[in-house]
Amino acid sequence: MRVRNVVLAVVLCLCALCDTCRADALVRLTEKKLQAVHQAVAALRAQRQEPARSGPLRDYRAVIHLHSAFSHDSRGTLPEIVAAAKATDTRVLMFTEHPSDRYDPCRNGHQGFHDGVLVIPGVETKGLLAFPTQSLRALDALSPQAYADRIREMHGLVFLSHLEERLDWEIRGLTGTEIYNLHADFKDETKLTHALRNPLWVPTLLELFRKYPQEAMSAVQDYPAGYLRRWDQLCATAPHTGVAANDSHQNVGLAMRLADGENVRIEDALGKRLLEVKLVLLPFLQPLRKGKKAGDLLLRFQLDPYENSFRHVGTHLLMPELSRSAVWGALEAGRAFVAFDWLADATGFDFAALGPSRRHEMGSQTPWSSDLKLHAQAPLAVHWKLIRNGTLTHECEGRSLDMPVAEPGNYRVEAWLTVAGEPTVWILSNPIYVQAVAKAGP
Repeated sequence: MRVRNVVLAVVLCLCALCDTCRADALVRLTEKKLQAVHQAVAALRAQRQEPARSGPLRDYRAVIHLHSAFSHDSRGTLPEIVAAAKATDTRVLMFTEHPSDRYDPCRNGHQGFHDGVLVIPGVETKGLLAFPTQSLRALDALSPQAYADRIREMHGLVFLSHLEERLDWEIRGLTGTEIYNLHADFKDETKLTHALRNPLWVPTLLELFRKYPQEAMSAVQDYPAGYLRRWDQLCATAPHTGVAANDSHQNVGLAMRLADGENVRIEDALGKRLLEVKLVLLPFLQPLRKGKKAGDLLLRFQLDPYENSFRHVGTHLLMPELSRSAVWGALEAGRAFVAFDWLADATGFDFAALGPSRRHEMGSQTPWSSDLKLHAQAPLAVHWKLIRNGTLTHECEGRSLDMPVAEPGNYRVEAWLTVAGEPTVWILSNPIYVQAVAKAGP
């Protein structure tokens, strides 16, 4: 029994150590830390120099996985969503509404060009993000694999979603997978979640979000190790295009209404009642009470406005033009990278394999040769990490990386920045698949 207790104590200590080693958003949500991050980000943006890209492809920023009022858990309107896209230089919006009997996303969903922004309808269902080319009405009863097969037969796109809930899933024939999900990043912030339930902390939180809205929202960012591990495993079996999931809903926040003369009703961003609190315990609301009657709104604040959610992370598509067919081509081919653009605009990032007479973009499959080289460049000096088959093989500093390809494998790069003393991932490339050359027969 004594040995068992010692083992249990060691395990608990290790768990506690792991929890303290991982940066928690609540630790980052202090005036001092947010101010330091704000200053560091401003300095990074001042140092940014966008390198020229070679070839005919241009960088178009996309937001993939977002919801509007078509979904049960959002109240967002298309005009405010497009405005957020314009404010963040986002050129493509790929909606992923929850299924509903009220509409068919392929026929009724948001689509077309709106103020220069390309809008594409899709649906989130069965653990997948699907962008169909025909109606989905007849597919509701299918299994996830059969559903994905049918979408692909229609020449639609299908991505694995919310890997934190299904890391062991294997769906054949996918276009790709999420390699980061903002909502998942928020869900693992248990300390922050508990703090949000404390109405006495609301004044502090409100002031932090007022002063540093982007830095406060992006405090949830952690390196998506589990997602990337699973992605590397999937890419070992077949190419999978990695995309960022903004999972934008604009539904995280609080509203405070006068319940009666002595109490305040606190609701979530969608109007659901959470609790009632004595008004005397919330003195910051007293000046807002004047002239209000029961049911009137005293205060509302939004932690995840579309603009900040869009700016936090994006999927950059390399395309010859802004069109739906070009989006399909880039995502099918893996010509894309994920960037946390709230740190700095990643436009100008490049990763390619260079042969004697040909350039191989991200997502390319090319045979190995002794003269094949990897080249990467970024708008800032970064800490480069070269990953082969899921294993870190090389690290260096600078605005560029150049490495000969010593052997076949799936190669991708990560670009890291140091922000207020904390190493932070900035860019995640898609892989280049360097294949072994088949030996000639006798």
